[in-house]
Amino acid sequence: MPEETEVEQLEKEIEVLKQELKQKEARLQLLKSVKKQIVKHYSNHFTTDEITRYSRQMLVPAIGVAGQNALKQSNVLIVGAGGLGCPAALYLVAAGVGHLTIVDNDEVELTNLHRQILHTEADVGVPKVESALGKLSNINSNVKVNPLHLHVNSESLMGLLTKENFDVVIDCTDNVPTRYLLNDACVLKKIPLVSGSALQLEGQLTVYNYKNGPCYRCLFPVPPAPDSVTSCGDGGVVGIVPGVIGSLQALETVKIIADTSGVLNGRLLLFDGSNTTFRNVKLRNKNLDCQVCGSHPSITKLIDYEQFCGTRAHDKVINIEILSNSECMNVIQFSKVYEQAPIVIDVRPSVEYEMCHLTNSINIPYQDIEKDEHLDFLKELLAIHSGEKDVYVLCRRGNDSQRAVVKLRDQFRDSNFTFLNITGGLHSFAKQVDPAFPIY
Repeated sequence: MPEETEVEQLEKEIEVLKQELKQKEARLQLLKSVKKQIVKHYSNHFTTDEITRYSRQMLVPAIGVAGQNALKQSNVLIVGAGGLGCPAALYLVAAGVGHLTIVDNDEVELTNLHRQILHTEADVGVPKVESALGKLSNINSNVKVNPLHLHVNSESLMGLLTKENFDVVIDCTDNVPTRYLLNDACVLKKIPLVSGSALQLEGQLTVYNYKNGPCYRCLFPVPPAPDSVTSCGDGGVVGIVPGVIGSLQALETVKIIADTSGVLNGRLLLFDGSNTTFRNVKLRNKNLDCQVCGSHPSITKLIDYEQFCGTRAHDKVINIEILSNSECMNVIQFSKVYEQAPIVIDVRPSVEYEMCHLTNSINIPYQDIEKDEHLDFLKELLAIHSGEKDVYVLCRRGNDSQRAVVKLRDQFRDSNFTFLNITGGLHSFAKQVDPAFPIY
């Protein structure tokens, strides 16, 4: 279509302009840095511009000149450029850390923008670390920002920690295997770890491996069951909550570097956004029998953390296959029949159904099917359409719908109906059939 051709042409032209702008910005930063080097110094540690920039911070007794100079000489690693990493990076760059390395393997998506404040609509499809670099460089050109677009695993992380002398590592990730990985690596390298998390309206924050305090394994020697962990993609999150926690991660990092009192080690900060309350919980002391930081550690090198936790080191959905081909229908086939199909069951939670749904579908959440609820309603529905044969079952990505088919098949084994799973769910429907259907 002509409109699509124009869109593609504009996207190409904008990309060329972006590259040209990027080159000019790099040249401008170089010229500014040369200018700064020839400014007359009235301080043993800072240029005139730096004193002006950081003056309000140095006036705080807990920071002072010594603390600001420590920040200037510091080297910080942020793992994750998402909801936590964006505010943490923003405030650390503004605060004047010397070097900041940001590691992330993802690209910016539209679903990120309500909470990942370094990224904009124009950055969709761009690696998050590259997007972050552009904004951070404009905030403070004094800071050397090193963006690394890579997947963190035992090999890549230990290589990075061995190469760089980091003062603090900030865990801004969203999965359990990476939390164990970062913890063990920081213990082995004797680096404080500032750990945060956020989900829905709640957040948590603590500092591990600092001044003989506990590490993550001291408190959680055994990983949780994989199906007990809820991600932001499934449970949701109000964007301001990771903003609060990420900002506090930056604060704890500044306090560690400036060697101030009150660092959040041995304590867990709990934030409840629904009531806007903060609560401090005292943690157990360092476990002398801890496998990694105890008196006689059994873990002396990094292990396979995906194997240890029984799950993948990301929050992406892993597709299951528990049905035969005869019990499944692809979205292309489904698109040809669903408008006339009398029974299309959407098994997503009701809040997701209210967000968006196919007009002729009915909502029976999988959780209700699992509890044998709505059985009477289903029996009545099937009785009304007794002349039909197929019942179409779909969900967000095609996993819960498979589980629902197994359950419904058993519940109605004596009926003449065939319960068909729609492979890939509404995500595949949006990608292959109707791009107007929202992907979330």
